[in-house]
Amino acid sequence: MPYLKEPDYSHGQQSKTGILLVNLGTPEAPTAKALRPYLKEFLSDPRVVEIPRAVWWLILNGIILNTRPKKSAEKYAAIWTADGSPLRVHTEKQAKLLKGWLGEKVASPLMVEYAMRYGKPSVPDTLARMKAAGCDRILILPSYPQYAASSTATAFDAAYAWLLKTRNQPALRTLKHYHDHPTYIHALAANIRDYWQMHGRPDVLLMSFHGVPRYTLDKGDPYHCECHKTGRLLAEALGLEPGQFRLTFQSRFGRAEWLQPYTDKTLETLGREGVGRVDVVAPGFTADCLETLEELAMEGRASFLQAGGKEFHYIPALNEHPQWIAALGRIALDNLGGWASETWDRDADERARQASKNLALNLGAKR
Repeated sequence: MPYLKEPDYSHGQQSKTGILLVNLGTPEAPTAKALRPYLKEFLSDPRVVEIPRAVWWLILNGIILNTRPKKSAEKYAAIWTADGSPLRVHTEKQAKLLKGWLGEKVASPLMVEYAMRYGKPSVPDTLARMKAAGCDRILILPSYPQYAASSTATAFDAAYAWLLKTRNQPALRTLKHYHDHPTYIHALAANIRDYWQMHGRPDVLLMSFHGVPRYTLDKGDPYHCECHKTGRLLAEALGLEPGQFRLTFQSRFGRAEWLQPYTDKTLETLGREGVGRVDVVAPGFTADCLETLEELAMEGRASFLQAGGKEFHYIPALNEHPQWIAALGRIALDNLGGWASETWDRDADERARQASKNLALNLGAKR
């Protein structure tokens, strides 16, 4: 196997620890032309679509890539911003803010970058750039709190594929999940409370997670269980009773059964039941994107109101919420153990010394 060309070696170059924040991906523009290569890369991943390759190749290239790009482009155009794709904008900001947060906590040289599993900047290109900048230890931090083979695992696949072609490999760590990490749950709850403080509380809070085919659960994927644990912990943090929230799954594709209950069907049911106000939040999405801004905030709203619902609110994703950036930082530090030294809290150090002195004085007095 031919190896990738090694970057020029510079004597005295300082070693760095790197953190790579990886999100799903986005097309370069909200056009059918830009959607076609993006969808082809995404839907060609055998972890994303577990159908025999020969059969799926015919379906993908003969039907889907000739019809879906135009429809998807229209949806992307509805949520595109002056700065580009919301997913990329928020992920890039998160990486910058994470670097700033860690810069105040970590004494050793640190580099924080972001990449997209599908599209640009790619995982291999970003890892190569980090290696050239002196990173000899890199933590892969997926933007997926709940582990799924079709999301987290495929991000790792891209990193391992690059590693396989690299002669002088950096040390690599991967973070599988953080669906129940206290700081993540705290950030979710703080984000929702902030919204409710401004807009009041709903009759029902609907927690919508991205769906996956039902057979993945039967074959051992832990995603379904991790989503439910996140939902339970979040409901507890918010002090919600069982009747005050629902947990559902969205974004199903094709005719196969996916994880249930379905978000769109649940919204229709709540509307028909005459529920006055529904708030929808997407705990599994750490950055707003097509699935939250178009599918939930637009299509979900229409489904609920047309079915008879009175008031619909979409609560934005974590995005750049300060509690989320702090959570990202703590999660990263938990997984950098030994790779990065935290700066001393001088006040805490002084308090510890004083406590030790007082203890010694008390022991002396007792003697």
